[in-house]
Amino acid sequence: MHWQLPIRQLSLLHKKHSVMETILLSDNDAELLKAAQFIKDGEIVGIPTETVYGLGADASNPDAVAKVFAAKGRPADNPLIVHLADFSDAVHYTQNIPELAYKLAEKFCPGPLTMVLPKNEKIPMITSGGLDTVGIRVPSHPVMHKIIEMSGCPIAAPSANTSGYPSPTSAMHVMRDMKGKIAAVVDGGQSEFGVESTVISIESNDRVRILRPGCITREMLLEVCGEVIIDHAILHELEAGQKAASPGMKYKHYSPKADIIMVEGDIKSFCKYVEDKVDEKVYCLIYDGDEFTIPCKYLTYGKNSSEQAHWLFQKLRELDDIGAEKVYVRAPSADGVGLAVYNRLIRAAGFEVIRA
Repeated sequence: MHWQLPIRQLSLLHKKHSVMETILLSDNDAELLKAAQFIKDGEIVGIPTETVYGLGADASNPDAVAKVFAAKGRPADNPLIVHLADFSDAVHYTQNIPELAYKLAEKFCPGPLTMVLPKNEKIPMITSGGLDTVGIRVPSHPVMHKIIEMSGCPIAAPSANTSGYPSPTSAMHVMRDMKGKIAAVVDGGQSEFGVESTVISIESNDRVRILRPGCITREMLLEVCGEVIIDHAILHELEAGQKAASPGMKYKHYSPKADIIMVEGDIKSFCKYVEDKVDEKVYCLIYDGDEFTIPCKYLTYGKNSSEQAHWLFQKLRELDDIGAEKVYVRAPSADGVGLAVYNRLIRAAGFEVIRA
């Protein structure tokens, strides 16, 4: 039997969203108390994290979570990550926590790591996308941390963007996507990492599977685990009927309005491939330093994987702002943090990759 949303949550999810005033809050304690109160009252707030901005709601309140899905236009089978103030709080929302989870938490929490664990009844099915598991994360951003503590709520916080569009890395990105749909946005500055958290499942007492890559890399996880598996869905589409165990696995994601085409190869091969495709609305997204040889209009997105992770979503949004209709992206390395950037781009491109 397939899980379905209860009728009340379905009606909240699919009704036309009424326009509301969205206020911009600063990150002082008085303003954060307002944000926390909104969340306690079942409203939605855009909140900064160290990865990207999140759309925060009380994860234990199914009506509040339904508002998140409605604001984003997010498919109901796409699970949300639950953010806690401390990993010790996970016992209140999960069950049968494996010993390896505690070892990973000691090493990486707070930080950009999400662990998929068996959930208990305090996490409603709408939050987990109909799964019996839930992603748990302890964010390191001080603003997000304070809001969790002030609200006293576990906070579900998917990226604060329209579903499928590049994730937001500033408060202004959130205001652009969510103004009139949510109660408030907290301005906590530019996101540090720029891509969402690494999501893992724990398969044994010494083995984990990466479901979504992020800034906690396979190499870093191997410092704690004996084996780290890269899930097939990171670089390939899910098979028909396969459930998404993590956000970012099932649907086309992170994509601007422009048509994104990823091109693998060195800069010489890349330039040769795009040279006969120059057009008024065609742009390239390339590494810093490549611009001296590129034959068409371009933006750069960093000289290495860490910089590319930080700038990717902002640059994809800028390409829409300048009217790009087709964008050829020089593919990043798929090593280390580069795997996270590659994963976001291959999904933005709808898995269209050219090997020049």
